[in-house]
Amino acid sequence: MITNEELLSLDVDILIPAALENQITAANASDIQARYIFEVANGPISADADDILDAKGITVFPDILVNAGGVTVSYFEWVQNRSGLYWSTDEVNQRLQQQMVNAAEIIWHLAQTHKTSVRTAAYVHALTSLGAAMDARGTRADYVG
Repeated sequence: MITNEELLSLDVDILIPAALENQITAANASDIQARYIFEVANGPISADADDILDAKGITVFPDILVNAGGVTVSYFEWVQNRSGLYWSTDEVNQRLQQQMVNAAEIIWHLAQTHKTSVRTAAYVHALTSLGAAMDARGTRADYVG
């Protein structure tokens, strides 16, 4: 049997923490040998560990991107309910794949362009989208005369 500590420090290409948060911390981040980490769990890497992994050149694909499929499908459900639409499973999967691939491409491009981590690029994309939505809606000052 292998322990969690041994599992996290295996010499692998890809590591996928998928169950608990804070599994990779400053205490064990230096032992990580994977080239890529995909966060399937919510917050499996602490902020201190994230800095250590980045310094080691390990690419982390953050939960905000990797773990977004369920929330996206919940949004699709909401759209269908509000619109009286009924999409087939194939259509939902096609829409999900399109959204996830598009988001991944945008975020990867931002990370490469700005020479930053994928996590930071995901936050930049999220905040840029939020700002654009707020600008499109306007502010309180736009409605008060």
